[in-house]
Amino acid sequence: MEANFTVKEAIIESIKLGLKNFLSLIGAVILWGLTIWIPYLNVGTTIGMITLPAKMSRGAIISPTEIFASKYRKYMGEFFLVTGLKSIIMFPAFLFMYFPGLVLQYAFSFATLFVVDKGINPSEAISLSNKCTYGYKWKMFFTHLVLFVVIWIVFLILGFITPILGVIAFVLFMPILLGATAFFYGKLTAHVPSADNPEIVEN
Repeated sequence: MEANFTVKEAIIESIKLGLKNFLSLIGAVILWGLTIWIPYLNVGTTIGMITLPAKMSRGAIISPTEIFASKYRKYMGEFFLVTGLKSIIMFPAFLFMYFPGLVLQYAFSFATLFVVDKGINPSEAISLSNKCTYGYKWKMFFTHLVLFVVIWIVFLILGFITPILGVIAFVLFMPILLGATAFFYGKLTAHVPSADNPEIVEN
């Protein structure tokens, strides 16, 4: 199923999605950072942070405490498995002048979301993510490139004034990056069925 959008649209919508949940996402980032030292809990909160864009893509309002939901710890085994599979595949690809690894990184970018959000098994999630991103990787890359260039410029300007401002600028930019993931996930995977809803959604 073809999804039509431009890089400009992706950038604008990424910013909108990020700003819509801006304070909640900043709160989630802070809570994640404060609890990252707690064994077992930190796995669930990390999975929660990574998969927040799934809910964002559906227009949901995120709670900062969402990352503590027990459902994320439920997928601990699948999370490590899909992460391990992606790493095994991408590592040798990065050895070939880096670019093939970058392509696969985008190709597999929805795999973890599929596992947690749609209940798809890790190996199938990787294959499905590759299919969903086929033909769109360059748009995803250039969207992220523009966003990173902007934050890098802001980081340098504020960092020149004082380093702490540069760090704050980077933290404040995180919601927009999550917004970009949410936009792409919503656009490219709306037709993918979930374990709870096996019917494919047609646009």
